[in-house]
Amino acid sequence: MARTADKIESLIADDSAMADALAVVYDRTDGGSERIEWADVNDALTSGQWGRLIEKDVLESVGDEFRLADPDAVETALDDDVPSTTQTPTTDGDDADVDSEESSWTTWDKLAAVGAGGLFLGYSQQPVRNVVGSTVEIFIGPVDSVLPFYVVVLVVALLTGLFSTLLQANLMDMDKMSAYQERMKKIQDKRKDARERGDDEALEEIREEQMDAMGDQLGMFKEQFRPMVWTMFVTIPVFLWIYWMVLDGHVAAGETRIVAPLIGEATWRAKVLGPMQMWIIWYFLCSMSLTQLIRKSLNIQTTPT
Repeated sequence: MARTADKIESLIADDSAMADALAVVYDRTDGGSERIEWADVNDALTSGQWGRLIEKDVLESVGDEFRLADPDAVETALDDDVPSTTQTPTTDGDDADVDSEESSWTTWDKLAAVGAGGLFLGYSQQPVRNVVGSTVEIFIGPVDSVLPFYVVVLVVALLTGLFSTLLQANLMDMDKMSAYQERMKKIQDKRKDARERGDDEALEEIREEQMDAMGDQLGMFKEQFRPMVWTMFVTIPVFLWIYWMVLDGHVAAGETRIVAPLIGEATWRAKVLGPMQMWIIWYFLCSMSLTQLIRKSLNIQTTPT
């Protein structure tokens, strides 16, 4: 069947792993002479691969079992195809090497996530805030004793900005992030072209490819969130220290007010943007502006290209 042969070639062209799937089915049906069930191949094929073989009529139903619709076409396709077991990862966005195992977190990453979650309690639990604030005071106190409080906040914002930038640069795999984005972009372009052609069959294949790519979205999220966890693990204690200093009255009596750009003179606890108090606004202004300067000056890329 020429049509079946075309479909097999299309399957392998879209996903080289389908050649392996076809080889397994061909082998376990003894060259197409025997019937097969999902249970016979579920150790070697994914449910998506099995479904695509059925959908493309490469496998045809015979009662509760299936058989190869055109064993000769499968044999020809497998003979013509380069064995996929020797393939190396391509740089094409559709076949980008985006193995989710490489994006898995280490034990230290998970411990940092648990620690950051525990530190969040400091925002609502005063005992936790007191412990964290007094501990951080051991390290920042000497600086606070010689510099005005608003300058100390600027200094810690500089340090946390530098730390978070270096973490993003070293913990995020920009090549992998770019591969994720490139693959999704190519799928969207293919979908657009298929719609313009009115090719319903191609649209169905692209929808399946999008479902397969959902794992890439999870991998991208993990890549982005990993440095964020470590950043929170360091910045939350610093932020809690500022919180502890302002709300619990540890700021020196002569430093309870600040003159800020566009805001003017205000106390640290004054609400200047909705419920957000002056100390929060000052910290974020310092942190965001200094972080951008650090990235530019060190030429550090923190987003994929």
